[in-house]
Amino acid sequence: MVYRVYVEKKAGFDHEAQSLLNEVRSLLGIESVTGLRLLNRYDVEGISRELFDSCVPTVFSEPPVDAVYDSLPAADATFAVEYLPGQFDQRASSASECIQLISQGERPQVRTARVYLLTGHIPAEDMERIKKYVINPVEAREASLETVDTLQVDYPVPADVEVLKGFLELDEQGLKDFIAKRGLAMDEADIAFCQQYFRYEHREPTITEIKMIDTYWSDHCRHTTFGTILEEVRIEDVQVKKAFDSYLAMRKAVYAGRKKDMCLMDLATIGGKYLKAIGKLKDLDESDEINACTVKIKCDVDGEEQDWLYLFKNETHNHPTEIEPFGGAATCIGGAIRDPLSGRSYVYQAMRVTGAGDPLLPVADTLPGKLPQRKLVTTAAAGYSSYGNQIGLATGQVTELYHPGYVAKRMEIGAVVGAAPAANVRREEPAPGDIVVLLGGATGRDGCGGATGSSKAHGVKSLETCGAEVQKGNAPIERKLQRLLRRPEATRLIKRCNDFGAGGVSVAIGELADGLAIDLDAVPKKYDGLDGTELAISESQERMAMVLAPEDVEAFVALAHEENLDATVVATVTEEPRLTMTWRGKTIVDVSRKFLNSNGAEKHANVLVYDCLPYERDWQGATWAEKMENLVTDLNVCSQKGLSERFDSTIGAATVLMPFGGRRQLTPAQAMAAKLPVNGETTTCSGMAWGYNPFLMEKKQYSGAYLAVIESVAKLVASGFDHKKAYLTFQEYFERLGTDPERWGKPFTALLGALKAQVDLGIAAIGGKDSMSGSFEKLDVPPTLVSFATAIGTTGNVISPEFKSAGSRVVWLRPKYDDLRPEHHSLKAVFEQVESLIAAGKVRSAWTPGYGCAAEGLFKMCLGNRLGFKLADGVDPAELFKPAYGSFILELTGDEPVGGSVELGAVTEAYTFTLGGEVIGLDALEEAWQGKLEPVFPYRGKGEEVEAVTFTAPARKAPAIGVAKPKVIIPVFPGTNCEYDTARAFRRAGAEPQVLVINNLTPAAVAESCEALVKAIDASQIVMLPGGFSGGDEPDGSAKFITAFFRAPAVTEAVHCLLKQRDGLMLGICNGFQALIKLGLVPFGEIRPMDEGCPTLTFNTIGRHQSMLVNTRVASDLSPWLSRCQPGQVHTVAISHGEGRFVANDAVLAQLLKNGQIATQYVDLAGKPSMDLSANPNGSVWAIEGITSPDGRVLGKMGHTERSGNDLYKNVPGDKYQPLFEGGVDYFRL
Repeated sequence: MVYRVYVEKKAGFDHEAQSLLNEVRSLLGIESVTGLRLLNRYDVEGISRELFDSCVPTVFSEPPVDAVYDSLPAADATFAVEYLPGQFDQRASSASECIQLISQGERPQVRTARVYLLTGHIPAEDMERIKKYVINPVEAREASLETVDTLQVDYPVPADVEVLKGFLELDEQGLKDFIAKRGLAMDEADIAFCQQYFRYEHREPTITEIKMIDTYWSDHCRHTTFGTILEEVRIEDVQVKKAFDSYLAMRKAVYAGRKKDMCLMDLATIGGKYLKAIGKLKDLDESDEINACTVKIKCDVDGEEQDWLYLFKNETHNHPTEIEPFGGAATCIGGAIRDPLSGRSYVYQAMRVTGAGDPLLPVADTLPGKLPQRKLVTTAAAGYSSYGNQIGLATGQVTELYHPGYVAKRMEIGAVVGAAPAANVRREEPAPGDIVVLLGGATGRDGCGGATGSSKAHGVKSLETCGAEVQKGNAPIERKLQRLLRRPEATRLIKRCNDFGAGGVSVAIGELADGLAIDLDAVPKKYDGLDGTELAISESQERMAMVLAPEDVEAFVALAHEENLDATVVATVTEEPRLTMTWRGKTIVDVSRKFLNSNGAEKHANVLVYDCLPYERDWQGATWAEKMENLVTDLNVCSQKGLSERFDSTIGAATVLMPFGGRRQLTPAQAMAAKLPVNGETTTCSGMAWGYNPFLMEKKQYSGAYLAVIESVAKLVASGFDHKKAYLTFQEYFERLGTDPERWGKPFTALLGALKAQVDLGIAAIGGKDSMSGSFEKLDVPPTLVSFATAIGTTGNVISPEFKSAGSRVVWLRPKYDDLRPEHHSLKAVFEQVESLIAAGKVRSAWTPGYGCAAEGLFKMCLGNRLGFKLADGVDPAELFKPAYGSFILELTGDEPVGGSVELGAVTEAYTFTLGGEVIGLDALEEAWQGKLEPVFPYRGKGEEVEAVTFTAPARKAPAIGVAKPKVIIPVFPGTNCEYDTARAFRRAGAEPQVLVINNLTPAAVAESCEALVKAIDASQIVMLPGGFSGGDEPDGSAKFITAFFRAPAVTEAVHCLLKQRDGLMLGICNGFQALIKLGLVPFGEIRPMDEGCPTLTFNTIGRHQSMLVNTRVASDLSPWLSRCQPGQVHTVAISHGEGRFVANDAVLAQLLKNGQIATQYVDLAGKPSMDLSANPNGSVWAIEGITSPDGRVLGKMGHTERSGNDLYKNVPGDKYQPLFEGGVDYFRL
């Protein structure tokens, strides 16, 4: 029996529907649509009617904010949308898991759809335009509105893998036709090479072998473009010719007579080889594993210096994000994380750099075969942030670059950093008989052909034909992988590890050893019906492959199960260097390692480099005020705060620099910085910065790449890091090169420029990623080389760019220049001078100019603390609008002279920008800067002040039994991601935390976890529900996994016993607060059914996730948790949530006020509670941030008090230490 229910957000909570209605009417121009409603449809099979009915108000809906229907409401036009078969549906998956947690039985079948109800007389052609706007054919399709009898799918039994009869006899034209018919990425030379190999083997290949080889040799996996042998090189540009001659001399020194083909890959890597040869890379950690860039470092852990490994990696998902922006961007960051994760490190901070066309252009201007740029940029941001936020990864910097060329194909880069104690990492050569374990998610059709798809140029049909190439991410599973690989008892069992990305089983497992026998029948499947080829090449996400000694397998699998992870033996290491795969008892792949590693037929190309073109960015204006307005409203200068703040920037309690600084959080930081993920305290931190100007690179590839390196390193220096400790990793992204020598000249010239910068600075690029298919029809992406620079430093040295104090001197330190490029000896001297000044505490703030020149820097330095700037009389304002890469604008702490600097001016109290005799009001400039991209990325909303609540409690009752060191139970559900920060905060406060992972792999495991949680609650004094995304905040609402589990009778009874009989405490932060309020524990003090009159937490009024620091005011000291705080006290606390808006009816609010249950309120910079989004980012009624139970012993709050520590958020002032956990511990000592 299939049960169906429709769920709709009530009026006032239907922000998504209203936003879509606005887009239909304004962006699409379809004003005949007068109303639009959005419903979620759930079909469930495999449970009783009674269980289904009980799940309607707990799993599928929330009574305070949702309306529920048994049948579809009437409308003028109706259509439904569902995921394509095989695509991962997190809403359906989470609903099924929630029901299992309640029933403790088998997971039922759940299918979901989105139903659109439209009002108005809508012409048929307009309906088609609406459907085209909301349905991306790569991932979804229109769904039937009819009821269904069953959700069971009868998957056809797949046929045996095809043996390609006649392949060995195909002639040249036959092979060419074969490539087209089979949709292969390889060229005619490669397929002929395959034919030659199988003739040597005296057998016909299987289609699995050809598809696997196609994947192995794809540009994505084997960098075939970068490996193409460069024959004739003709250079007309004098500067480039000189750099080429230096490269040839370097080749002689590095290779010392050994034959080495010239190719782009050699250009990209020889800098590191050369610097290593002259003794510059002594800390490089080298191994045979294919993980991330790795260096050896020293890390301070609680005052003890330890040996650690520092890992970093950049990844692109340009093609998948272009055709399916949410999934493509999500799996971009997922894939970036898994590289250092497979190196057994904990990934703790990320950076996102993207490229797009103008998102403000009308949707009607969208090219055929393309998604609108507005939809691309917003949906990709939602996908990347959703994944990163769920997995618990702090995103330290988000920048989107706008250039018309990125209409050809979007750029989506994720760069990450990770670290681990060196003692946790074991690396050994796999031996015959070793076992390969597949860990994590199951295999489906998503991602079949992703590696080859991303290696092709694309045309107008790509959206319709590339659906299977896009993977779907499942962040909660990758979070479990992170947890397991943070455990040394697990990592020390792993001899070698590889993550699943391009090529799936065939590549991820196939790269682990020269000889492998893979059993495809053992590979876990999402559903039946997959054939051997799909099992071999599917890129389904969240999987890793580990090589273990046979005697370690049982222990490793047991540890995986403790982390709620599946682990399956799928392969054996063999003596013979061949890759074999069996399926249904038959060998379908049997290929020699030597042939696979050949990377196909040799490719050859010629290179032609013409003279570079002149570069100029002129911000027009008859006055300096007009020039400044044109500058600050440039898409690559204007505010991107509305984009950035949907990414969690503080999880991990390690963020040293917030993305935006100053008390107003408006000045963008130029680098990201975070403390290493130690179990304790540390002063060791990493920094990362990027450099690249697309408009410069399209004119001057040599100088553009050189300056990309300089810019990235200069940003690190301006943030307090030492350039001599820096490393580089590059992202190259170019048009499809084909056979045109002039097109080959672009990456060739750029890599020469980057090589010259490496050698000049003595800083090596030890990693990188190339993507060489940036073409659509006749459009090409701009020549792209993004440089990422990273270094290890100390938190005390980190500084930020916002002006700190009125009256400060501002100087400009500039190197000598040769055209746009700084002379390298002069540049290094400037670097060292700035580093010395910062280390001596003589610099309050620093900025290094980039795209927007010094004028951009000075303007943005003013914003954060609302200070102005007056240019010195002797400085020509025109100089502020000229490129000055590698220079530094410094706000000084004193009056002593700075050698070689220009006295640029002074910081002023008045919020004005004075130059060339003009006094420019910064309020108007700031408004223009903030407003430019707000139609796409809104983030502001005016609101009135509300009443400040003050309640002083009478004497607090002590618990019946005191405890010196209270025990805290912290349950971890699928999606929980704040358990480490929370446990650390409790340990610091003097408590004894226990983390319990809830296991839902099987019905028996659910029952065992329920029993274990009950026992843990009975043995504890405090229950703590930490933050996260319970089940991905699905189905359509937060904390449903937690509430489903806590409503189990045994758990409910244990909680009531703790609170009502043992005087215990409960605390819920963010996702934990959402669970508490939906259980009734706040404000009622007990678990009870939810009804329409209950208060709740729902979606932020802005309609998306919000991450920033907020100011909260203590309103009541009723709760023991706030016993160390005084009413009226203000703290600066991190928030990060999409559903933090507190709503309640007037009667509930009056009761909360009377009882003193309003614990904390959001306040503005003046300490006043406010409904303005800058203070109250989710729009909570009465600006309420936290509430308590009637006796105060249960507290729920949205702000992440646990995210505190030394040297965090250095660029935002405020009292960032709220003694909440200490208050809870004190309670038991009374």
